[in-house]
Amino acid sequence: MTEDPTAVDPTAVHVDQFLPHPARKVWRALTEPELLERWLTMPNDIKPVVGHRFELLAQPVPAAGFAGGPVQCEVLVADPERELSIRWGPKWTVTWRLVPEGTGTRLFLTHEGFDPHDEFEQVSRRIMGGGWRSHVLRALERVLSALPG
Repeated sequence: MTEDPTAVDPTAVHVDQFLPHPARKVWRALTEPELLERWLTMPNDIKPVVGHRFELLAQPVPAAGFAGGPVQCEVLVADPERELSIRWGPKWTVTWRLVPEGTGTRLFLTHEGFDPHDEFEQVSRRIMGGGWRSHVLRALERVLSALPG
């Protein structure tokens, strides 16, 4: 993982991670509901179709003041094996860009829409940034490693 540009961008979380798996495998983990649930730990009914509305059933995050429950989402971009972008709740956008690199994939994640002048949102950004960089990407790697081919 590279240096944390989130430290200089108070409106977003940016993650750059190499995954030793082909883009087709990473795409499956992002867009197949049962695989997405395994690493994101949120039941869902995602479909990689622009305009598809779905819910993520999120766990509570008391430190961020989030009670949990359904998060309304919508697919904004679905370019197979290249880019998936979703509206996550009322104001955030999460985008995954996949770039082939050798026999693996460079994953660029951007979670944006945080208000730089709202202390609560900045606390949420820091918590979510830490989660994306640590346990979420490790869980994604475990799911990818368990997938055949």
